[in-house]
Amino acid sequence: MKEVHNSYQKTARRRTDRVTTAKVGRFLWKIIRAVIVLGICFVILQPVFLKIAVSFMAESDLYDSSVKYIPKHFTLDNYRLAIQGLDYWNTLLRTGLLAAAVVLLQLGSCLLTAYGFARFNFPGKKLLFGGVILMLIVPPQIIMLPLFMKFRYFDVFGIVVAMTGSSINLIDTYWPFLIQAATCTGFKNGLYIYMLRQFFKGMPKELEEAAFVDGCGKLRTFVQIMLPSAIPMMVTVFLFGFVWQWTDNFYSSLYLVKTKVLATSLNNLSAAVYSSYEGFGGSMNFISPGFVSMMNNTGTILVILPLILLYIVCQKHFVEGIERSGIVG
Repeated sequence: MKEVHNSYQKTARRRTDRVTTAKVGRFLWKIIRAVIVLGICFVILQPVFLKIAVSFMAESDLYDSSVKYIPKHFTLDNYRLAIQGLDYWNTLLRTGLLAAAVVLLQLGSCLLTAYGFARFNFPGKKLLFGGVILMLIVPPQIIMLPLFMKFRYFDVFGIVVAMTGSSINLIDTYWPFLIQAATCTGFKNGLYIYMLRQFFKGMPKELEEAAFVDGCGKLRTFVQIMLPSAIPMMVTVFLFGFVWQWTDNFYSSLYLVKTKVLATSLNNLSAAVYSSYEGFGGSMNFISPGFVSMMNNTGTILVILPLILLYIVCQKHFVEGIERSGIVG
């Protein structure tokens, strides 16, 4: 009996040791995971915090080695200067309307294209989808000159020249953005088509079959059955497109010469503020590096602030759409 009792105690002790070891292991893994997450968050958010801190500093704080994140001379003058230099409210409205129009056209055209790739078989399907993937690989800088020339001397199969005797100059208008968005050739449209195709491929075919049995045509099935289920993915694509159009500097600099949006206005913010600095009761004989840094950081905060608010409102659908898109890593 004593031997049996000792054996039972040893077995119970070993089980207790294993449970304790497992608990310690889980606790250590939680600590390691927390450290990794905090490190990633710091790497991502530290530049943003630094820009926010600099935007509230006086220029003298930038040359003070004792000042790091908390300004000694807290001021809102940087924001007043940046708002005037950017013509912020008018430019904000102009940028928002352009981004919304472009994204809605992109969303509509990419939805139809992605649904066709996901659900229908037609000649040249693989070749055309290869072109979509090529849009993800080829940098837009390679086709910058052809794009500019196309919209500088815009024509459609020679019809415009035949009817009017000359081509149409679409540079410094919004038409290049709208035409590219409507024809699925805009910025990052290849990615949107790929994401939506992956989503539609993952939806059960029984939904469409049931709709066909009930007498729905292909277009009605797409509108009434597939689109309501695709709302999270549509929100994701909308956010991606809106953010990239909002912060786009490549196409905006290429197509817009006199008309300014926030991304292009930010490039010349220091010079614009310099030219109107007298209106704030000061004077500037030259643009100092510290002043340029303050204006760039303040202008950047003003540009990204609407995007942060937009993400806060739509984050639930955004995360759900990313999870269901098939894009990982």
